[in-house]
Amino acid sequence: MAEPELEGRLRLRRELYDMNTHQDGGRGARGGLPLLVGAALLGMIAAFLVLGFLSTRQQQSLLDSVSLRGDAGATLSEPAPEKLELPPISPRGDLSAAERTTIEIFRRAAPSVVFVTNLRVRNDKLSLDVLTIPQGTGSGFAWDDEGHLVTNYHVIQGANAVQVTLDGQRTVSAKVVGVAPEKDLAVLKLDDIEGAPRGLPLGSSADLVVGQHVFAIGNPFGLDHTLSTGVISGLGREIMSVGNRPIQGVIQTDAAINPGNSGGPLLDSAGRLIGVNTAIYSPTGANAGIGFAVPVDTVRRIVPELIRYGRVTRAGLGVHLDEGALTRRLGIEGCLVLGVIPDSGAARAGIQPTTRDPRTGALIVGDIIVGLNGQPIKNLLDLYRIIDTLEVGTEVRVTLLRRGKRVELPVKLSALSD
Repeated sequence: MAEPELEGRLRLRRELYDMNTHQDGGRGARGGLPLLVGAALLGMIAAFLVLGFLSTRQQQSLLDSVSLRGDAGATLSEPAPEKLELPPISPRGDLSAAERTTIEIFRRAAPSVVFVTNLRVRNDKLSLDVLTIPQGTGSGFAWDDEGHLVTNYHVIQGANAVQVTLDGQRTVSAKVVGVAPEKDLAVLKLDDIEGAPRGLPLGSSADLVVGQHVFAIGNPFGLDHTLSTGVISGLGREIMSVGNRPIQGVIQTDAAINPGNSGGPLLDSAGRLIGVNTAIYSPTGANAGIGFAVPVDTVRRIVPELIRYGRVTRAGLGVHLDEGALTRRLGIEGCLVLGVIPDSGAARAGIQPTTRDPRTGALIVGDIIVGLNGQPIKNLLDLYRIIDTLEVGTEVRVTLLRRGKRVELPVKLSALSD
């Protein structure tokens, strides 16, 4: 090819190449950078448009959810909780007069109420060590300022040792001074009377009325001092004691009394002792709205005797009576006299006991008590209800059934001990 023609073709190709390069916007090695810059600009514009549609709170939540790290990239964290505005506290205002009375009664009486633990000492069969095991708990209260405490007999029944927890959780050993099972009462004495609680003021149970407000303090279910309130819902009730004798004049209340309240005080609205909480009526063993308390007039009569003599001296005819098995078998109504205590009022009056014929061994039925002071006696409970209200030395008229004939004898009540 001729040289001038070759130079012309090369020049034409160069011009076409330059024109293509300018029209493509710089594709190839030099055109890649402008494309990346453009893509980044488009991304930023899109991001600003999206943020523009988000609310200010949503933006802040989105920004808070991203925490920058020292190294490359970012990690997500839990969103910050929103700060809640709590409702304002309204001023309490003054307490009612009834509330102030209740608070003051509890404040004064609670330090005098104690927690009683019945302890049983046993020998471990394997190690032969002597173990002290709690077998029951209840409540009690200070009777005086000399360390004497009152509780229920069934709280400490069968105990080898007794522990008392005072206000402030100090534990002190105590000994049993005396018991009156027929009234379900017992008196304890603290071994260490330093810091002993003060005795509760005594009220009266003779002038109580149904509907009167009452307050019970105790340690139900092993809890610390617990207050329950209610009213007197009945008077003159009768319950059976551990000694299988009736406790008369019992106070019925709807103040909550649960296991562990036994032995605690029942107080009136003046903070005075009016009864000792002793039992509940409940099919389940928990409070059912019917509780019973031994009246304070009975407690006031028995506790001083327990403190002084360790036992209760009560009035009695001086006879041993059938508990009902023999009289029911014989079809007899009344109290059959099985034996007569020597030198007793019954012995001096000439009451005759049940004996056996020495030759044949046949039963010779003794006197049957069918009346006392003109009131009919059908069983032991009838006799106890009358005699428990009388004092030693009182003369009573006893109506007897002797060999089918009615006989009336004067008998002076003797002092009997449990």
